[in-house]
Amino acid sequence: MAFITAPDGTELYYKDWGSGRPVVFLHGWPLDADMWEYQMVPVAEAGFRAVAYDRRGFGRSGQPWSGYDYDTFADDLHAVLESLDLRDATLVGFSMGGGEVVRYLTRHGTARVSQAVLVSAVTPMMLKTPDHPDGVDASVFDDMIDGLRMDRPAFLADFNRGFFGAGMFTSPASTDLMDWAGQIAMLASPKATIACVRAFSETDFRPDMANVTIPCLIIHGDADQTVPIDVTARVTASAVPSAEFVIYDGAPHAIPMTHHERLTTDLVDFLRR
Repeated sequence: MAFITAPDGTELYYKDWGSGRPVVFLHGWPLDADMWEYQMVPVAEAGFRAVAYDRRGFGRSGQPWSGYDYDTFADDLHAVLESLDLRDATLVGFSMGGGEVVRYLTRHGTARVSQAVLVSAVTPMMLKTPDHPDGVDASVFDDMIDGLRMDRPAFLADFNRGFFGAGMFTSPASTDLMDWAGQIAMLASPKATIACVRAFSETDFRPDMANVTIPCLIIHGDADQTVPIDVTARVTASAVPSAEFVIYDGAPHAIPMTHHERLTTDLVDFLRR
């Protein structure tokens, strides 16, 4: 397996497929780089270099006790780009990975990056606060952490149903696919899993949005129960008026898996512009 060393010594597992202009995939919580299976293969086949890595604390990467904040995540991403000498890259961030994209642009600029894609992203802010009254109440995230501490496997199994938009009788994803996602989630450090709930819910990316000056594609499902579109993508699109905003009607949070064919087509089209 291939690893890159982050500034604090944490080992970051990565996969690097194909050749051409690089596309770097940033996974969501509580998964790892494997979630991009349905995008990385066709993107590499389309003539691009598909790169993805496991965030610290998740998948096959190291599990340090600290560093679960977006400044550190952005610096880890910078280490990946520098170590692999990736230039003219497109950053594709899913869910909490979208926060890494915009924080990276704030901390490290656009010297190595030419495009950004935000899929079901948590930007610009999730948490309800006095100056963000439309956000999600803190009790929702407190309950998530309580559930993780009490019975992590049971909590994640229940979380998956909303993540994939599964109802009592219908689901846009197979039971096998949802089970696989649950298995990936259980590879993560319990500390990282809990700490990242605080990170993606409490981090205010509103100041970062002004730094999204490169071509940007925003994709979000209007049936997303995990990261509500009205709190996130619609506000992000308003904050980045030059961005292209695409709404997937009826799509849940897990677009890279439930709507992988459409997402891959939209992504490759954007890459080729």
